[in-house]
Amino acid sequence: MSFLLRWLVAFLLLAATYNPTELNFVRWVMSNGSTQLPIAVLLGLVLFVGYVIYLRATLRSIGAFGMGLVLALVGAILWVLWDFGLLDLSNPQLSTWLGIFALSLVLGVGLSWSIIRRRLSGQVDVEDGDDA
Repeated sequence: MSFLLRWLVAFLLLAATYNPTELNFVRWVMSNGSTQLPIAVLLGLVLFVGYVIYLRATLRSIGAFGMGLVLALVGAILWVLWDFGLLDLSNPQLSTWLGIFALSLVLGVGLSWSIIRRRLSGQVDVEDGDDA
């Protein structure tokens, strides 16, 4: 359940920033940002903090290569679904949602990597402690 929650928060973070509907930060700022600048800055900072937490944890746990590998794996799965005719990518809204889904999987895996690795290998990660 912990991976599912981490992935869901990553999905909500990305979807709150931008999605094909009218309910997202980018479109709201474009239409209301000049009249409600303090709220736009506050919401932008909240989203930025979320991205810093997720990206920093993901880069520390799986690195840029791991991020690319997870994204490539998701891309290959989508390619297979498209090749078998199970997925139609001609709809730009669906393609945007799939992009958000793929990126959220990368962030969810990155934030949950210690848990996933421990369950797969049985090894426990030990954080660097104080030597004092």
